[in-house]
Amino acid sequence: MMNQSSNSGFSGKKVALGISGGIASYKAVEILRGLRRAGCTVRVAMTKRACEFIQPLTFRALSGSHVIVDDYAPDNPDLIAHITFSQTADLLLIAPATANIVAKFANGIADDFLSSTYLASTAPVLVAPAMNPTMWEHPATQRNLNTLRGDGVHVLEPDAGEMACGSIGPGRLSEPERIVKAALDLLSAAPITRDLIGERVLITVGATREEIDPVRFISNRSSGRMGFALAQAAKQRGANVKVVAGFTGVESPANITLLRTQSAAEMRAVVMKEISDASIFIAAAAVADYRPVERAPEKIKKLDDRLVLTLERTADILSEVAVARHPKLLVIGFAAETDNVIQHARAKLRNKNLDLVVANDVSRNDAGFDTPTNAIAIIAWDSDEPLELPVMSKHDAAHRILDQVVRLRGQGTNRLLAASPSTQSA
Repeated sequence: MMNQSSNSGFSGKKVALGISGGIASYKAVEILRGLRRAGCTVRVAMTKRACEFIQPLTFRALSGSHVIVDDYAPDNPDLIAHITFSQTADLLLIAPATANIVAKFANGIADDFLSSTYLASTAPVLVAPAMNPTMWEHPATQRNLNTLRGDGVHVLEPDAGEMACGSIGPGRLSEPERIVKAALDLLSAAPITRDLIGERVLITVGATREEIDPVRFISNRSSGRMGFALAQAAKQRGANVKVVAGFTGVESPANITLLRTQSAAEMRAVVMKEISDASIFIAAAAVADYRPVERAPEKIKKLDDRLVLTLERTADILSEVAVARHPKLLVIGFAAETDNVIQHARAKLRNKNLDLVVANDVSRNDAGFDTPTNAIAIIAWDSDEPLELPVMSKHDAAHRILDQVVRLRGQGTNRLLAASPSTQSA
């Protein structure tokens, strides 16, 4: 039984509840009741396989609305149900979400009503997976879940316990109370505010490449995911965004100015040209620290067992910007570390006179380079304590970083102005 007390705190909130075909489908009854008890209006969609475990009539009686299984069915009152069903909802909740429906969502397959609805949804999406432990732990399932997290989908991981098949392990659908709470938390979350209107954000993204010869280069594993997530988030919050990108392995967001570069020298030249017009600079690119002193004009042949390269330091773009910045510029850096993460990040914040540094442990499998998720710690110049955040999508992490940028901007000062003698004597 749900122990949530009846209230109307979410009156007017509309939830689209999708049910896919697993033995845990019966628990969706209690999820529906919990949402209704909180004051939500709930519409239900089911896959055909879900109907083999529990009948649509049950959900129709509890929701008071037609339950959609096939939008081409003669009794369907809405001819474009997959559009109106999803785009009139404040939240799309899938519980249970089978391995099959997770795979469809992650790969953009729309061969039934529920998967078509997901692609048409403009609302936040919460999925509560339920499946056999072996299926849950399979690399394909975990890869699909990471894809969804990277797309901004909220995943409520299943519980561990005994399954209907007798297996014991992770994969059991979370308890209805927990799912309802997660749904209500998302419904109560504040919408994105346009608090960066008027700001001109310059972001470096991706990896630089330092050529050894015409076919070889020195680079790193950065894909540009985090930088592009910051660009997209800043755009959503009203900023004018320019991105200076090296090599990236993901598509850039729409409606931003994209300036492509290759080497650290090229990236530095573009940044220094654009920085005077920026009000916020975010150095999210993984710039190569060293480059070959000489680039071979032709491909180096494999004549010897060893090849010795002489390297020299590349320009420190972040330090140059921090030194040459104008008084109103906020400067934010990243510290990708594998040990003593907070200690090294604090040193970077101090030594480079940054306003904010974002630290992440790139030795982790669920954070850092070329992953859809990140686990970061944000350290500001005006606070000794880092804001340490759990694993989340890079989109969500980007907004948490920008929350701190907005906080610093609201103070009307930065590290440069705070250290200025004229400011101190004013």
